[in-house]
Amino acid sequence: MYAGRKTMLVSFLIATAVILVGSPLVLSHCEIPCGIYDDHTRIAMIAEHITTIEKSMNQIAQLSAEKDKNYNQLVRWIINKENHADQLSDVVTQYFMKQRITPVEKGQKEAYESYVQKITLLHAMMVHAMKCKQTTDIEHVSRLRTCLADFETAYLGADHERM
Repeated sequence: MYAGRKTMLVSFLIATAVILVGSPLVLSHCEIPCGIYDDHTRIAMIAEHITTIEKSMNQIAQLSAEKDKNYNQLVRWIINKENHADQLSDVVTQYFMKQRITPVEKGQKEAYESYVQKITLLHAMMVHAMKCKQTTDIEHVSRLRTCLADFETAYLGADHERM
């Protein structure tokens, strides 16, 4: 009888996690255009999300390795990892792709190449954020950090002060 209750509890926790992850809060900058932008803060937010994803992955690995699993904490870290991956993607799309990166015509060669580089790096960040949701492979965290550093340089210039 006890095993049946434990299975029900685990099923309940997993179902709760799916519901919570499926309906993330969207906390993004406005699109009205207000003209109030803080690119450095958004880059710092992305870096913070990456660090939180990494900590979540490490906690998931640690909790998963324990003999007596603490499913409550495990589910909480999984939800945390997925929420921060979603929030990172929201900053990339809602702030940078929708509001800050302006499309450039192919005829403007240098500006177009810069545009493509920035969009490519933002897209790579979204893909690695998605892979962070799907796995606990820390390699995706490393790739996120590399993409962010490359984007920061491409977006703010090589001689800006790093975050």
